[in-house]
Amino acid sequence: MTTTTAPTTGTAPHRLGRKARSRLTDTVVWVVLAAGAIFMIAPLLWMFSTSLKSKLEVFALPPVWIPEVPQWDTYVRMWTDSFVLDGIRNSLVVSLSVTVVGTFTCALAAFALAKMRMPFKNAIFIGLLSGIMIPFPTLMIPQFVMFSRLGWVDTLLPLIVPAIFGNIVMIFFLRQYLSSVPDSLVEAAKIDGASYWQIFWRMIMPIIRPAVAAQFILWFMAVWNDYLAPILYLNTPERQTLQVVIANMNVQYATQRDYPLIMAASVVALLPILVVFLIFQRQIIESVALTGTKG
Repeated sequence: MTTTTAPTTGTAPHRLGRKARSRLTDTVVWVVLAAGAIFMIAPLLWMFSTSLKSKLEVFALPPVWIPEVPQWDTYVRMWTDSFVLDGIRNSLVVSLSVTVVGTFTCALAAFALAKMRMPFKNAIFIGLLSGIMIPFPTLMIPQFVMFSRLGWVDTLLPLIVPAIFGNIVMIFFLRQYLSSVPDSLVEAAKIDGASYWQIFWRMIMPIIRPAVAAQFILWFMAVWNDYLAPILYLNTPERQTLQVVIANMNVQYATQRDYPLIMAASVVALLPILVVFLIFQRQIIESVALTGTKG
């Protein structure tokens, strides 16, 4: 008895061709991503390099990429000749108080709007979302008049107090994130005798922690980099946030061609954002992965 086998001619070359195409695709993707990374990092490296240059090297042609003698004393002058230290302190007070307290209130609001039984909660949510459509420039003058009557102008209170009650965008994303959590979990916890506070703190917060981390860093970046609101309310240099201090340095030192000092302050302003991202990068990636797998 003879047995016949299916011809395998062409199978091996086909597999080799598929592997070659896969390697070519991976190489192209890697090259594109590497080029994008260089394109994004290059301005930051140029900013750091400029902070270490002398005034002559800043305007040299062809451009000097690496300073011949790094001027580390520029960072010493930055602390003594400007209000950068006061700006960092004020920015940290505003950013941390707003994001820490505001994130907690946003999580509470999202939990109430998503899982609690309350009348007109959908109407309240739509009303909150409609507030996003109102541009801030239309509210600047009424808010300034209100805060001036309260005596809050030239203090950090106008930047902190309204924001600690929540961020509409963050409430929206947390509420949408909670919509995937079954209501039966909350009902089962209530049957077991858990209060709403226990349900929120022990059940909801661990579930939404990746989303909270992602929104936290985005909100922290927005508050840290905010320029419009601080320039409206803060007049005294010692009470201004870091972004306003750097803008004032640009006006003061640009006429003296002291761009290394301005770049040094910009490098220092970048560091807190980098630290926050490095701390929460795992939660951010987890949040993106969970969001991508839902549905």
